[in-house]
Amino acid sequence: MPESGDQQLFSTAAITSFRLNGQFLAIAEELAAPAGLTAAWWQVLGAILREPLPVAGIARAMGITRQSVQRIADLLVDKGLAEYRPNPAHRRAKLVAVTERGRAAIGRIDPGHAVMADRLAAELGQRQFAETVAVLTRLSAALDAITDRP
Repeated sequence: MPESGDQQLFSTAAITSFRLNGQFLAIAEELAAPAGLTAAWWQVLGAILREPLPVAGIARAMGITRQSVQRIADLLVDKGLAEYRPNPAHRRAKLVAVTERGRAAIGRIDPGHAVMADRLAAELGQRQFAETVAVLTRLSAALDAITDRP
């Protein structure tokens, strides 16, 4: 049975997203390595830069499993890049907070991150870059809406 136009678009969007994910992860590994981080560690630290979050909150924000975040959070705490703090809203679900050492590691990534962002903006053009981000954000929200995921 041949695919409908919508089915073909869905498949192409998925395949393109998988490729983009691989491309972003490869870039993230390159950027994070000089700071002594992995892409996954950088993601978790990035999720808690503004405010400490429980592991489940980090997992929701990143769209990955709580178990994966817990494993990474434990490693970050062992390395002194993050710490567990009491959570006033939930006694058993501690908050994960970035330490000064963790902030310093993220700071070492910023120059390379800025260069990569500038290169991508130059390649796409600022307007198209912003439109692309808006479309990807809408696509993610639409997938959340049709799959009953927060």
